[in-house]
Amino acid sequence: MTDHTPDAALLAKAETLTEALPYMQRYAGKTFVVKYGGHAMGDPELARDFAEDVVLLKAVGINPVVVHGGGPQIGAMLKRLGVESRFVDGLRVTDAETAQIAEMVLSGSINKEIVGWIGAAGGRAVGIAGKDAGLVVAEKVQGRQADKLQGVERHIDLGFVGEPAQVDRRILDTLSADGIIPVVAPIAIGADGHTYNINADTMAGAIAAAMGASRFFLLTDVAGVLDKDGRLLTDLAPGDVARLRADGTISGGMIPKLETCVAAVNAGVDAAVVLDGRVPHAMLLEIFTRQGAGTLIRA
Repeated sequence: MTDHTPDAALLAKAETLTEALPYMQRYAGKTFVVKYGGHAMGDPELARDFAEDVVLLKAVGINPVVVHGGGPQIGAMLKRLGVESRFVDGLRVTDAETAQIAEMVLSGSINKEIVGWIGAAGGRAVGIAGKDAGLVVAEKVQGRQADKLQGVERHIDLGFVGEPAQVDRRILDTLSADGIIPVVAPIAIGADGHTYNINADTMAGAIAAAMGASRFFLLTDVAGVLDKDGRLLTDLAPGDVARLRADGTISGGMIPKLETCVAAVNAGVDAAVVLDGRVPHAMLLEIFTRQGAGTLIRA
C-alpha cells in the first residue's frame, strides 16, 4: 500500500502559509515604507532576497515604498576620485563636487540597481528621487560641533546636506495604485533651488509619516535594539527609547535611528521596526510570524 502522507517539509510550508494568512488580511491595502541601508545592500544574495520580499508584499496587496541609502558606496566613489570625506555628527560635509557625486551614485547606479533587482524578481518598480515631481522639498541642515577646549558649540557649514521640509505623496500614491513599487533616492531640491543630499533614515521616516504608513522598516546591520546583556528588545514605546538612551543602553549610531522611528510613530505611523538586513527574508519573518524578527517601536 502506497503512503500518500505529505512529508514534514511540505506540511511545514503549509503551516507557515496558514500562520501568515491573518497578517496578510490585516495589512492588505496598507503602506509599508522600507529604508534599505547601504551596508545591508552589499551582498548580492541578500539583495535578491530583499527584492523577492518586496515583490511578495506587493503580490499580497501591501503597498511597499523603498527608500535607499548608499553611504558606503558614496564613500568608495569619493575615495576612487580622490575626494576627501569629513563628517560632523555622522553627516558627511557636502560641497558642490561631493553633492554631484552623491547624486550620481544614489539616483544613478544604486537606484537603478534596486529597480533591476525588483524587476528580476517579477515585480514592477520605478526609480525616482525626492526631487522628482516635487516629492520632497529640502531645507539646509545646520551642523553643530562641540569645541572641547572652549566648552562651547560651534556652527559648522555642512554644505549641501538637507532634511525634508515638505513631502508631497501624490507621485507615490499614483505609482502604487498602478501596481508599481516606488524606489526613492534621498536627493531633493530646496526652496533655494539647490540640490541637497538627505540622510536616508530621515528621508524614509518623513515619507512614512506623510504616507500614514502602517509599518516603517529600518533595515540595518544590527539585530535590533539590545539590552545591556545583549538580548534583543522586541517591543518598545517612545518613553522606553528615552529611558534606554538616558541609561546608556542605546548609544552611537542607534540613537539617530531610534529618534527617526519615534518621530515617525509620533507623526502617525502605526509602528516602526529596526531589523537586521543581513538576515534572509527578515521583513517576512517580522510581518508574517508570531515571534517577529526585530525591535518594534509603537505608541
